[in-house]
Amino acid sequence: MAVTVPVGSDLSLRRSAVKAPNFNFWDKSWAPVFTLYLKANNSSLRSRHVVFMSVQQASVPKVNVSPLELEDAKEPPLNLHKPKEPYTATIVSVDRLVGPKAPGETCHIVIDHGGNVPYWEGQSYGVIPPGENPKKPGAPHNVRLYSIASTRYGDFFDGKTASLCVRRAVYYDPETGKEDPSKNGICSNFLCNSKPGDKIQITGPSGKIMLLPEDDPNATHIMIATGTGVAPFRGYLRRMFLESVPTYKFGGLAWLFLGVANTDSLLYDEEFSKYLNDYSDNFRYDRALSREQKNKNGGKMYVQDKIEEYSDEIFKLLDNGAHIYFCGLKGMMPGIQDTLKKVAEQRGESWEEKLSQLKKNKQWHVEVY
Repeated sequence: MAVTVPVGSDLSLRRSAVKAPNFNFWDKSWAPVFTLYLKANNSSLRSRHVVFMSVQQASVPKVNVSPLELEDAKEPPLNLHKPKEPYTATIVSVDRLVGPKAPGETCHIVIDHGGNVPYWEGQSYGVIPPGENPKKPGAPHNVRLYSIASTRYGDFFDGKTASLCVRRAVYYDPETGKEDPSKNGICSNFLCNSKPGDKIQITGPSGKIMLLPEDDPNATHIMIATGTGVAPFRGYLRRMFLESVPTYKFGGLAWLFLGVANTDSLLYDEEFSKYLNDYSDNFRYDRALSREQKNKNGGKMYVQDKIEEYSDEIFKLLDNGAHIYFCGLKGMMPGIQDTLKKVAEQRGESWEEKLSQLKKNKQWHVEVY
């Protein structure tokens, strides 16, 4: 059966109608992803009707994507637009991702690039905020890199948008405890303050380290993120579990570890929980909530504590060729490395030798900032 639903507003960002995903409209478990789809489209569609088809299938229905020509390239697109000649894209939507008790604000930002800045999962865009570089009068600001939080098809599944997951960087004076706007992050605040229709200068795409290896669709992928470092993993998981991509049928194991402060700080949690419910044989999801959970020693729970908790299993998976990814703040790595070294020693192994082998086998992927 078909259900016709009027949605959204028209910013003239689309030259052709956006294809609706083939969600089972009556399946309430699709609500989180469906809601995000509608919220994104609400900014770019008005006076149009989107048709949602209820599909009876033995497996969970996936979303049709286009254009499938995006699968044809043998190498990832790199630096199509450089800092001296950035691409002018358009903000489609800006949505707060976190709850009221989260420390700080994180936003999901959808950008319309019109299909002119294609990318692969795991790559980054550069953003040049408006204004003058205070250190170089007359020159634009330096480029800030952000991991892309969507697949190559974007949140509208039409290959014309990209999404960023951005935490607003604010500075509080240690003496007064008050916010000092003069020291706040220029680019993150520009992005989080943006409105639909605003223009944005982007460069890239860049990056090959975090590309999702697809030569073996049954491989194991262990993803470890802190905060907005979850961005590339959201792209991976949408490609694995949400989108119908004829050339990539994932049948392996994806295991996500996400470290944030508290429940209100969780990012894309409903999407990930949906995959966990629908693909329990292929997806695992472990949260480390530092302000709500305790580790085995009674201290705060961080991602490295979760890694230690499952260390035997993780090491066996790595021995069998699993890929492991780390994305987030640079400060996450020392604690994780120490934990892995300790576990390796307990197993009678040399962590330095093991790490060297993982890098040699291209199983080790790190992008921190």
